[in-house]
Order: sequence, then structure tokens, then C-alpha cells
Amino acid sequence: MILSDAYNYINITEKAATASKLRSTVIANNIANVSTPNYKRQDVQFESILASQLAGGGSLDSKVANTNLSVLNGRVYTDNANLSYRLDGNNVDISTESSYYAQSQLRYNTLVDYMTRGFSAIKIAMGK
Repeated sequence: MILSDAYNYINITEKAATASKLRSTVIANNIANVSTPNYKRQDVQFESILASQLAGGGSLDSKVANTNLSVLNGRVYTDNANLSYRLDGNNVDISTESSYYAQSQLRYNTLVDYMTRGFSAIKIAMGK
């Protein structure tokens, strides 16, 4: 993490990439437990945390510069703990999880590409 408000776009993107990687791990665990009786799918909460940090008036630049990065962490939670699709109590749907996994991987790759481009722009601006 770069310790300057000027780089908070990159810092926030790094936090989002970390949450996306965590989500991929959690979804892979869901897939691995697709046949485990009473297993409940898990997911990662991040987008709503980011949205709450960026809520309110003012410009996006000022909101990003003043974002509290220490609270921007993905949180694992059990999704629909009382819901079950099958008689064995498991609520993991393999097709849905596979779709979520692909989405998470695509999001992670896009975020890493954005960070790479951001660092390239900084490098150009510095004349290096």
C-alpha cells in the first residue's frame, strides 16, 4: 500500500483485488464442498463496504483521498444459512458457483491490469 492520499485510487484498487482473490478462494471452497451434507455456501462482502466509504457529497476525488483504507477489507460470511436446495442441507449450486468463480477471476485480472496501468502512468509522469 502506498502511503499517500494521492495514490488512493491505486490503494483502493489493491484492496478490491485482494477482496476479489479472497472471493475466488471462498468460491473454490464452496465448489469443493458441493457434496458435503449441511455445508452452507460462503461469500465475501466488499462492494457494500466500499460503497459506504464513498457515500455522501463532494467529488469522487476528495472521497477517494479521504477513504479510510483500514476498513476496506473483504469479510467472509455465510450466505443464506437457512436456505437449502437439497435434502442433505447443502445450499451450493455448482453451476452458480462456477459462474461466480469466473466472474471473480475476471474482476481480479481487470483490477490488476488497472493497477499496472496506474503505475505505468506514474512512471511516465516521473520521466522514467
